[in-house]
Amino acid sequence: MPFALVVDDKWVTASSHLKILGLFGIKGVHANTARTAVLMMREKKPDVILLDVHMPGVDGFEFLKYIHQLPGFQDVPILVVTSDDQPETEERMRSLGATEVLIKPLEIDALEEVLKRAKVIE
Repeated sequence: MPFALVVDDKWVTASSHLKILGLFGIKGVHANTARTAVLMMREKKPDVILLDVHMPGVDGFEFLKYIHQLPGFQDVPILVVTSDDQPETEERMRSLGATEVLIKPLEIDALEEVLKRAKVIE
């Protein structure tokens, strides 16, 4: 069973994303800060990460920079899920290594397509 890490400072949003992932047979956990996410990743490597951009403290941009420096995590697909629909934000996230950028509210069909392309599900 694939394992996901949802990094979002808002519990309601993260909970919704975890429920949607469950529809695809993906078990997941929530980290409400980037720091917590890094600690959780060291305990169990996720098969996919859903990442919010705008969070207090370490934001999604900094998290992306950091994760790609960690040995063994370069192959983990990172799906940025944000309400920030500015083209500059998407360009920056992609330049930092985001696999895909999805705009909130998360559309189930779009997520399924991305998860299949990233080979998280079949």
